[in-house]
Amino acid sequence: MSLRSQVIKVGTLVAAGTLALSAPAGALAPTPEDAQASNQAAVAAPKVYKGRVIAKTGLILRDAPTRGGAVVGTVPYGKVVDIRCKVESRDVVDGNPRWYLLTNGRWAWGSARYIENIGEAPRWC
Repeated sequence: MSLRSQVIKVGTLVAAGTLALSAPAGALAPTPEDAQASNQAAVAAPKVYKGRVIAKTGLILRDAPTRGGAVVGTVPYGKVVDIRCKVESRDVVDGNPRWYLLTNGRWAWGSARYIENIGEAPRWC
């Protein structure tokens, strides 16, 4: 039985609620097609960057990357946030023109001045 046939069989058994535990070691190794699908999924899903709120009174979230945007929420000091990407705004906050698009439950903008990057800096939007 080919490796592909074994993978299909195991997938069918799992879907039916049973799992054959007698498969030889390594029988569930990914096929080249599986690896390609995994790579395509990784390309389709944008990387999520991380940051920590450093504003002592909390970070104000806005619906646009400017202090004129409507307030849509806040994030407390020290909280780790997910960052999708960054933009440069005409609205400079304490010398920093960058704003981050945050994706924690709701998409909102936060001034990069009050977010410390964890790891690499976010990509441009």
